[in-house]
Amino acid sequence: MRKINKHIIHCSDSGANTTVEDIYKWHVEENGWQAIGYHYIIYPDGSIHKGRDINIMGAHCKGNNRDSVGTCLIGRDKFTTQQLTSLQYLHNFLKMLYNDSMKLHGHRDFSSKTCPNFDVHQFIKE
Repeated sequence: MRKINKHIIHCSDSGANTTVEDIYKWHVEENGWQAIGYHYIIYPDGSIHKGRDINIMGAHCKGNNRDSVGTCLIGRDKFTTQQLTSLQYLHNFLKMLYNDSMKLHGHRDFSSKTCPNFDVHQFIKE
């Protein structure tokens, strides 16, 4: 099992109708990656979908993939209450499963990008 210390949150920077299949197309078919870069994708209805296998290092945050889980919220800058509730649930579950001291971060904490376009610490109570 990988040692995981970080849960990094992203946004798809796309419309609300974006699907896991769309992300697969972008990451695998268009960029030639082995799999979707994120481990989880959360739709606007709050449903949580699998991306890359959790036991395989992600491809979502350069320099921080080895010890992190990547989750992508579908959308650009407005996220539903259902998405944020599911994100809180997923984060708490991952902490129980992997590391109770796992920290939550936005992709923007590690790059010049604004992704996920909100401060996760203001919305998610650890």
